[in-house]
Amino acid sequence: MATLHYLPPVKPSAIALGTAFNHAISLAILGPVFGDTYHRAQAANSKEEFLKSKEAASAAAAWGSSIVGSAIQSYGVGALINATGTLSYKGAAYLGSLIFMASSAPSFISQVFTEKRPLDTVAVGALARVFETVGLSLILTYWGTRNNPFD
Repeated sequence: MATLHYLPPVKPSAIALGTAFNHAISLAILGPVFGDTYHRAQAANSKEEFLKSKEAASAAAAWGSSIVGSAIQSYGVGALINATGTLSYKGAAYLGSLIFMASSAPSFISQVFTEKRPLDTVAVGALARVFETVGLSLILTYWGTRNNPFD
């Protein structure tokens, strides 16, 4: 039987706060998708008709995957904060920057140089990812991630 004692403990309230923070950032990016869905719901003849539509299903899937992804990312960043012993905001900013460089920077470089996407589109995505990594690590450091601060 597999045990979970290898996974570092992270304070549940820190995971909840990080999930809310990351989900808010994700919603800012997905806002146009939900905005179109909201306008289609208003244009539908009835609530039941809209709930059976593909737009409702895709919006629910996007929302659900966004919140689950936010929770997993919050746990991961909290576990890294605990594992590295990060206590200062400077250390948290460095840790968040390393997470950003390892996870997001390669895709932004390929979007600019290989795919030739517009810089404003890439910049918005990069800014959101900076908030999701550096911002999240700073928020979690402020809140505290350890169950027992004396460990």
